[in-house]
Amino acid sequence: MHYATFRYASLWLMQGGLAMHNSVLGVGSRLATGPAVELVQTAFARELADQLALFKGMNLADLAHTVMLIEAGVIPSADGASLLRALLDLDEYPTDFIPTPESGDLYTNREAWLAARTPSVGWLGAGRARRESTTTGYRIIVRSRLLAFASALIMAGTALIERADEYRSTLMADYTYLQPAQPTTFGHYLLGFAYPLLRDLERLQALYTRNNCSPAGCGSVNGSRLPQDRNRLAELLGFDGLAQHARDAMWQPDGPIETMSVVITALVNLDRLAEDLQIFATAEFDLVELAERHSRASVIMPQKKNPYALAYVRGATNELIGMQTSVAALGRTPSGQVDNRVFIYGDVPRALEAATGVATLMSGVITGLSFNAPVAAARLANGFATATDLAETITLETGLDFRTAHRIVGKLVREATQVNRTMRECTTADLATAAQEILNRPLHLSEAAFVQALDPGAAVAARQGIGGAAPEPLSAMLTECRASLGNYTSWHKKTAERTNAAEEALLLRARQLCWT
Repeated sequence: MHYATFRYASLWLMQGGLAMHNSVLGVGSRLATGPAVELVQTAFARELADQLALFKGMNLADLAHTVMLIEAGVIPSADGASLLRALLDLDEYPTDFIPTPESGDLYTNREAWLAARTPSVGWLGAGRARRESTTTGYRIIVRSRLLAFASALIMAGTALIERADEYRSTLMADYTYLQPAQPTTFGHYLLGFAYPLLRDLERLQALYTRNNCSPAGCGSVNGSRLPQDRNRLAELLGFDGLAQHARDAMWQPDGPIETMSVVITALVNLDRLAEDLQIFATAEFDLVELAERHSRASVIMPQKKNPYALAYVRGATNELIGMQTSVAALGRTPSGQVDNRVFIYGDVPRALEAATGVATLMSGVITGLSFNAPVAAARLANGFATATDLAETITLETGLDFRTAHRIVGKLVREATQVNRTMRECTTADLATAAQEILNRPLHLSEAAFVQALDPGAAVAARQGIGGAAPEPLSAMLTECRASLGNYTSWHKKTAERTNAAEEALLLRARQLCWT
């Protein structure tokens, strides 16, 4: 349907509805009718439902557009004041605003509501297409939800750092392939998830900067004959800059794809911790226990305490990975196509909301969990996690190359497991026997060096290098993480204050113009 005909049909629907769907609206050989019922019930309904989240952003965009055109002398002051009063009333989402798919998308629903209250509604679309309102509103809403997501990640980062500090000396075996690897501390393990989170915040901050560029004032795809002060619009809406090219500003597919990428990267990082904790919470591992408030009891099995919060994190992450694929596919169209905004403008805000919930939940889980330190220490002492330390000690003390030392210790471990002995039950005589078989000569390693190599606490203390689990490098990393998180907290606070101030200033300016 030609745009003008569709526009007329939309306005007709607002007045008459689908009851007159088959009525004749004009005369002549080509009769205009309203949109098909099946179109309304599918495309219109989906588009409207997805756009409802953009309501606040679209109203701010409409207010700024009206203010700018009044200031430019395009809209007469009396008409502008009337339109602004109606927009300010609509900004509160009045109870009598009931959008329906029969009235089209959110823009036409809003326009119909305004038309019933002011004859000046015709100025709303001066110099712009409806997609300018939705595109600008989308960026405003995404901006807000990015800040909410950042806040939740900051909370999760704070929880990680605080619990890492609390457990900085609590010994455990690190795990690779779910097998005991080397001695570490639970604090060092937890802090390993703080660094990815800080990178997530770095990515999110950069994404926010790119998203917070104003598309407003672009007309349709190449500007407008009407004077559009795009810098003034950006100022009124709290944007940090402009999306320069008019057509690019209206039809960007990469922004939603990048947003989903940042969301998924952050959730995968959190989910990796959630996956570990779910395994650690099993009876077989028995290393962690979730707080009661983050667990769910089995309806049929009274002995079970299910780590439900962690299962939700995994499920939500998987769902959003699928959504990321959908957003990328929807963006892969010829330029200037509507596919992406019909679906993506609902999907991306929902994804950000869901991701914020996941990060908030993980913050609570981390804060509330308890670590079974006695079990972790006993398992470490009774296992073979110090095998690498013994091989490295042999290299340092005897000058033997590491690969040969590795073979000697490997033989020692194999023979100990065959007779059901632990590493700490092995003796220097056992090591000497293994060395004799490999080297055909004695291995001169002192008893003191042998005992220290098998001490998990000494093994952790020996890891003095940058990033290691020893107290000194761990303290340095805790300090670094706190400082970095503090910077992101400061950025978040200032940015939120700036956008809130811009919104308040816009509303104040609109009220001023209402009565001039």
